[in-house]
Amino acid sequence: MQVFSALADPTRAKIIEVLARRDLSAGEIAARFPVSRPAVSRHLRVLRKARLVRSRGDAQRRVYSLNPAGLDEVEKWVAQCREMWNRRLDALDEYLKQMVAEEAKHGEKSK
Repeated sequence: MQVFSALADPTRAKIIEVLARRDLSAGEIAARFPVSRPAVSRHLRVLRKARLVRSRGDAQRRVYSLNPAGLDEVEKWVAQCREMWNRRLDALDEYLKQMVAEEAKHGEKSK
């Protein structure tokens, strides 16, 4: 769950949002945040380690881009949660239908 740890930091989450729009150099990313360049560099290292971003050399600079495959872990977790909640909601729906049927049956007996 390294992805979730990486995304838990608001600056790193915002970097992901920025890179989802377009590739940027490390300097361009740093210019968008009120933290030091070394701090942005550390954030980018965490995101690379979590496989959320990738970098490539372009002359004298590093250009970062979003790695969509890194979000697979998040997508899988969301799908599991959604499946669990759908099962729970289906069970609740079935229970409520049974309650309505029983109330209707008891209502007919008392008439």
